[in-house]
Amino acid sequence: MALFLLHETALGYALFEAHGIDEIGQNTEAVRNSVTDLSRFGKVVKLRSFNPFTSALESLEQINAVSEGIMTDELRTVLETNLPKVKEGKKAKFSLGVAESKIGSHIHEATKIPVQSNEFVGELIRGVRQHFDKFVGDLKQGDLEKAQLGLCHSYSRAKVKFNVNRVDNMVVQAIFLLDTLDKDVNSFAMRVREWYSWHFPELVKIVNDNYLYCKVAKFIEDKSKLAEDKIESLTDLVGDEDKAKEIVEAAKASMGQDLPPVDLINVHMFAQRVMDLSDYRRRLSDYLSTKMNDIAPNLQSLVGDSVGARLISHAGSLTNLAKCPSSTLQILGAEKALFRALKTRGNTPKYGLIFHSSFIGRASARNKGRMARYLANKCSIASRIDCFSEKGTSAFGEKLREQVEERLDFYDKGAAPRKNIDVMKSAIESVDNKDTEMETEEVSAKKTKKKKQKAADGDDMAVDKAAEITNGDAEDHKSEKKKKKKEKRKLDQEVEVEDKVVEDGANADSSKKKKKKSKKKDAE
Repeated sequence: MALFLLHETALGYALFEAHGIDEIGQNTEAVRNSVTDLSRFGKVVKLRSFNPFTSALESLEQINAVSEGIMTDELRTVLETNLPKVKEGKKAKFSLGVAESKIGSHIHEATKIPVQSNEFVGELIRGVRQHFDKFVGDLKQGDLEKAQLGLCHSYSRAKVKFNVNRVDNMVVQAIFLLDTLDKDVNSFAMRVREWYSWHFPELVKIVNDNYLYCKVAKFIEDKSKLAEDKIESLTDLVGDEDKAKEIVEAAKASMGQDLPPVDLINVHMFAQRVMDLSDYRRRLSDYLSTKMNDIAPNLQSLVGDSVGARLISHAGSLTNLAKCPSSTLQILGAEKALFRALKTRGNTPKYGLIFHSSFIGRASARNKGRMARYLANKCSIASRIDCFSEKGTSAFGEKLREQVEERLDFYDKGAAPRKNIDVMKSAIESVDNKDTEMETEEVSAKKTKKKKQKAADGDDMAVDKAAEITNGDAEDHKSEKKKKKKEKRKLDQEVEVEDKVVEDGANADSSKKKKKKSKKKDAE
């Protein structure tokens, strides 16, 4: 029985025919040893046909279909044109060897071609892959490697479905930077307190907040110059008039030593740096909140920005967090305590990073473990929805938060919580309602735009008509003037004609009279 081999490459589909398989006896070890030697392998396997792809886009489409186990029309035409036809009711005298059994089953279902995919066929295809550039003579050196590299990049990009707005690495970096900034700001603020306390030690007991202490120290600078005329500005800084007056009174009776202007300038600059760091920390917190809203809105609405970001960073990514079971998520961050308990055979920890959630703090001491287990369950659901859902919505996280609140009430008061099915149904309904509202808003916005365009077009038409009317009136006015001029000219011409006629008549009468007089004279 003849054996054909299908080899999918980045350049196209290649069909090979294996000769002398019966003589070899389909010994895998013998084939494995002969694969590396082209002189021996080339006698067994021959190139039947090679059908190259026309473009990189077609190559990507074909390889995507092959990876999903789907036979495309192009592959079907290649097989039907180059393989012997299988007659109905008769057994085929050949078989097709493929590397993937999934696409082999689809080929057999669609074309009735007998397909085999086993270790022996895999060794033959491995030899074909190794000596492919030798079988296809038109290939230049490096063409296959370039095509493979380009296809790898495009295939990976298409599989990952890269979305810039959902990069969880930014959340990981932001939460690490937030923790570092918290430590740095606290240590720097303590340094400002110690430094300025040499000059004004009483201010430490009056102003407790680090950021506010830096602002006040920057404003006061030299305590000897602090007078009652600065109480109003101090009140604006501190927010309390009594505290401002207390600062002024303490400055008058301060036990601190005087500092030279150079030292005061350095304290002033250092306090400004600490304030800038605090402002940047606030902006970074807002940035983290917006990124969490884009990446994991349900997890954010359930446990907050910092706890959700810490869970993602500790797991490595949102996908890794979604893969974790709720029991792993519950003790995430308490690995040392867990392995210590396993080593000493003590009690395992009940919670890790989720201990910082407000729900664990609100639960009673005997219910903290239960609450941690329940909250880890809901966090696992929220992370999976955020990771694998195409639309970003926080409706499920809000409903899960309501469930956790109901569970707290159940532990404290005994009120029965709702079932998971009912809560999820209500969440799905709220998402559908939001989608319909968005669609109606888009339709109404389009309608208003069309109305505005029609109104603008109507105004333009009215302006054009008005311009035409004004132009027509002006033209009518001009034509009337021309008509009046023509009428005047006609009247003048008629008057002239009548005058000429009258003059001609008068001349004729005078001539007649003269003729009559001459006739009378002749008669006499």
